Amino acid sequence: MTEGDDAPVQPATTSLPIVTATDGQPYLGCDAVISFLRAIADSCRNLADNPECDLETAAAAIDYEADALECRAIAHTTGAAT
Repeated sequence: MTEGDDAPVQPATTSLPIVTATDGQPYLGCDAVISFLRAIADSCRNLADNPECDLETAAAAIDYEADALECRAIAHTTGAAT
């Protein structure tokens, strides 16, 4: 085990740029969403090749990302983040 193994895993969605529009709603650009969906697809393909992983593992990882993105979106609508 390396020293970095104990560090918390940062969600990939933290790198997606969120813009708050004039209507107060958070938005993501299509390019960012496309890149993120392609990353999810790549991860699913990688998990499919790993006999130790199952669909529950993949689903949990996707839920983790969705929760992180939802938290960021809420923060943008309340003005807590920029």
